[in-house]
Amino acid sequence: MERLRKQDAEAGTERQVITAAQKAAVAEIRNLYEAKLAEIEVLRQGRLRATFDPAQHAALEEEYQRDRERLTSERDAKVEKARNSRSQ
Repeated sequence: MERLRKQDAEAGTERQVITAAQKAAVAEIRNLYEAKLAEIEVLRQGRLRATFDPAQHAALEEEYQRDRERLTSERDAKVEKARNSRSQ
């Protein structure tokens, strides 16, 4: 860790300290999106069990991947915004 800190200092990278409020906001965001991801997984499993058509399975899987990517992208953007906020 010390070596990495030294490399960051030499590269001019500034270490950002996260406040307790920022940590709480990040945790809340992660919990919310974890629940949303679990929800779409449960819905996907139910829909897959309800159909035997391989084409429909593929369509459901594609939809699931799109939704999952969208939610993780939203989560990451909100986490980054919470970390960069200066409300203390």
